[in-house]
Amino acid sequence: MTTSFRRREVLRAGTLMLLLGSPHLAQAGRVVAVRIWPAQDYTRVTIESDAALKAHRTTVIDPPALTVAIEGVDLLEGMQALVAKLRPDDPNIAGIRVMPLGPNMAQLIIQLKKPIRPQVFNLSPVAAYQHRLVFDLFPVQAVDPLDALIRERFLEVDDASARAAKLLGIELDAVELPPSSDPLGELIAGRTASPAAPVPQPPAAAQPPSKPDTKPDTKSGPKPAPAPPPPSDRKTERLIIVALDPGHGGEDPGAIGPGGTREKDVVLRVAQRLRERINATRVNGNPMRAYLTRDADFFVPLNMRVQKAQRVRADLFISIHADAFMSPRPQGASIFALSTRGASSAAARWMANKENAADLVGGINVKTKDASVQHALLDMSTSAQIKDSLKLGNAMLGEVGRVGKLHKPRVEQAGFAVLKAPDIPSVLVETAFISNPDEERRLNTEAYQTALADALMRGIVKYFRANPPLARTRQT
Repeated sequence: MTTSFRRREVLRAGTLMLLLGSPHLAQAGRVVAVRIWPAQDYTRVTIESDAALKAHRTTVIDPPALTVAIEGVDLLEGMQALVAKLRPDDPNIAGIRVMPLGPNMAQLIIQLKKPIRPQVFNLSPVAAYQHRLVFDLFPVQAVDPLDALIRERFLEVDDASARAAKLLGIELDAVELPPSSDPLGELIAGRTASPAAPVPQPPAAAQPPSKPDTKPDTKSGPKPAPAPPPPSDRKTERLIIVALDPGHGGEDPGAIGPGGTREKDVVLRVAQRLRERINATRVNGNPMRAYLTRDADFFVPLNMRVQKAQRVRADLFISIHADAFMSPRPQGASIFALSTRGASSAAARWMANKENAADLVGGINVKTKDASVQHALLDMSTSAQIKDSLKLGNAMLGEVGRVGKLHKPRVEQAGFAVLKAPDIPSVLVETAFISNPDEERRLNTEAYQTALADALMRGIVKYFRANPPLARTRQT
């Protein structure tokens, strides 16, 4: 009886497996969210699920497209929502299609506007996120940010010429870059002169031709050499570049205030206001230009923020954040510089650890080949860089204290990864405590954002007046 009973149970189980089908016995991942983060730097596509997904990637070169078979997807509805998330102004993605391939398998086709270098990787659950499958689409031909900054400066010169010509009623041909073997390098290095904007002159009145001198030349000997032409009116300019680093972005919202304000949003607005002021300012006769490590809502890894500043050969690096704590009482702005010998306080150490964890939330591809090289660059900071960073921080701290409360009356120091550029004075500004309801409301006002940008600008000018930038070494 016992053997017969067990035989009947096994047969029933086998029949049930045939009725259900083996695919239904395995639990597939359920898509809980999809996101697209478009930017000129790169576009990120994220598929978040309650179980890890596996991607099999195939790149189609012409027409440019990325075709990916994704294993472990139970429902297509969540992935199909990607189509609705796509914006027509996305600089890299032209279209998205999702098709079923079989049980627990789907195909994602990303049609591209240009050739890209894709990175596809998985992220384990962290913070509020579950499992994430990430597609980072980097353009093959990236825009050179340094070249763009310098050409923007020359366009200003051209615009000044055009305005002057319009006032005089003169039509000008297109103004070309000043003749030089390397005009962009000259302006960035400050070694040679950059021409001032030429002011067109109205045509002179016609003069009657002078009568030729018919008297014979009775003097003997060689004729004197002609007088040298007057020196050209050229001004020596050294373009000052300030890298502004709005913290967090994209997958990483940063701190969130009690009213729902996201740190990544408010610090971007402050950085944009400060950029306007920098671009309109000259220090000691030298023009200034601001470069933003991100100018939209996308994620930039910490080491890449440092590399971006180095790529444009920035004179300063200013990372902008909004502080947060576990209780709503702390308030006031803070300014931090790097320390390689331990933090200046327990609070500074806690803050550095919190900001250094941004890569875990934002999500980086740890399998990137040059990751070890990138992180090695962050360990080369010098005592001279830290000394100059403290000078910059003190110049800014006094000005920020004039528009609001300071959390600490001195520049704090800790091991912030984003401040470890070995050749650029760098500070991190905590604009206010977003976790404090009163300061969260202030951060959202145009008045406070403007006052804060003005204060930071005054601190930058004060620093450069006391520490004029030297001419850079020319690079090819």
